[in-house]
Amino acid sequence: MNRQAFGALGGAFALTLPWIVSYLTGTAHGFSTGVTVLVSGLSVLGASFLLAWGAETAEKDVPRAFAIAVLAVLAVAPEYAVDALYAWNAGVFAGTERGVEAGNLAVANMTGANRILIGIGWAGVALFTVFRHGSAEDPAVRSRDGFLADAVSLDRDIGLEIVFLFLATLWAFLVPLGGGIDILDMAVLVGLYVAYIAIVLKGDVEADEAHVGVPAYLQTFPKPYRAATVLGLFAYSGLMIFTAVEPFAHGLEQLGQSIGVPSFFMIQWIAPLASESPELIVVVYLVNKARSTAGFNALISSKLNQWTLLIGTLVLVYSLALGQYGALPFDQKQSGEIWLTAAQSFFAISLLINFEISVREAVVLLVLFLSQVLSEFLLIRGVLVIPISDYELLLVFTGIYLVLGTGLFVARRRALKGILTQTAGTVRNAFSVGDDRPRGAD
Repeated sequence: MNRQAFGALGGAFALTLPWIVSYLTGTAHGFSTGVTVLVSGLSVLGASFLLAWGAETAEKDVPRAFAIAVLAVLAVAPEYAVDALYAWNAGVFAGTERGVEAGNLAVANMTGANRILIGIGWAGVALFTVFRHGSAEDPAVRSRDGFLADAVSLDRDIGLEIVFLFLATLWAFLVPLGGGIDILDMAVLVGLYVAYIAIVLKGDVEADEAHVGVPAYLQTFPKPYRAATVLGLFAYSGLMIFTAVEPFAHGLEQLGQSIGVPSFFMIQWIAPLASESPELIVVVYLVNKARSTAGFNALISSKLNQWTLLIGTLVLVYSLALGQYGALPFDQKQSGEIWLTAAQSFFAISLLINFEISVREAVVLLVLFLSQVLSEFLLIRGVLVIPISDYELLLVFTGIYLVLGTGLFVARRRALKGILTQTAGTVRNAFSVGDDRPRGAD
């Protein structure tokens, strides 16, 4: 037995034990806010490592893109749970002020989570990849002359995810025009994700990549035991994340409110930041192992499933709570939030269509995100005095993203044509009978 790998597994499980014991015995309800944040946060950390090890081990038996897609869904499951709760309350209390507020919170939480994933996730991990210790040995890091010109190179097979994310982004601009998230939005967005999964399942299992540590040890198991181990890790870590992130997020909300941060702002930003933490931890872990491309693949896959499944299923949850079909309503400000989120996604995709992101581009992505959040916070608090409303401020940043993104798409139109052609070939190969060419082949 590999003692180092076994010790790492034991350490990760140990981080989750205080939470699972207190959760099952009911003692967690008696914790103070600070203790709840600490214990649930440690459980999220331990579960994130177990989840990452399970996904890496699974790459031996299933297409890597599918393993990463499963990883992404499980890692962001807490965000689904939190958002579904608001959508459910919107349906239960439909027609009342509480129902209207819940519907707005569902949209606010969803848009906040998506913007955090790009503004902090994509940008932060790109910067971490380039500037971390040992980055010189990472084959994904490209050293370039010029101001902040070093870049992270992406796996070209991620083109499929980028194109599907682009299609979902274009549709998202239309969502506010329908007066709410409706069944057509669900059909298009969920349909896109189902089609994506169908394509990646048709892909080939890649040649074995040299793994180290826990995944290398688990991959030595006979296939039936290896499969059972992977499923067990996914199930256990998913359960830990699902049960621990909501109290972790609410605990952070309460801590923020205790120092005067507005509740609505906390629900849009702090709660999603907490619920996104498993995904960010997993990606940092992969990057730190010089698996930068796998880390970015996981981030892009997470954005894809949140930008399709998360939005599309909100109307289903709302309708179930309502007892009949109904479009999830939201106010004008949330329309602005959706447009801004779609515009940020539009700009971020324009950065990736040449399969790399430079330090300079990551800094712009991060600064734009932080500027918008800080400006909105200061405007809400009355510290920032400008002659526009918070809704109009959202439209200003939406315009900035759209102008920058359109300019990059025009400048990189050959790269855009190339990625669209590559994806068309991938789709064609996936459903061609008797075609054994690997995913991404032209």
